[in-house]
Amino acid sequence: MKIINEKIELTELKEMSSKMFGGLVKAVVDIEQGVMAVDAEMHADEEGLLLQAGSKQQNLWGINLYPDKTGDDFIEFDSMINLRPSQGNRSRGVDDLAVQQVVKEIVNKLVII
Repeated sequence: MKIINEKIELTELKEMSSKMFGGLVKAVVDIEQGVMAVDAEMHADEEGLLLQAGSKQQNLWGINLYPDKTGDDFIEFDSMINLRPSQGNRSRGVDDLAVQQVVKEIVNKLVII
């Protein structure tokens, strides 16, 4: 498990995905700091790592990355940490399209495809 604040190669994500069922890499993105944590079995572990590094919980969103897919299939907005009725997010996804866009921009900035 590590925090990505510089570019990461797609090949490294593919290597991480080989250890997970379904060929995915779980990630948590901090939309304020523009970083993400990757390579854990649970989004909650990555969330904890980012909180220890100074992130604020309301800025953290869980996603799944599929290194063998492209386009809209590369990022999946699905995590239990996203359930936040107090922030108006009532699903495991990310209901706010503006937040989704910020997450996509951060991932696209950090992942070298």
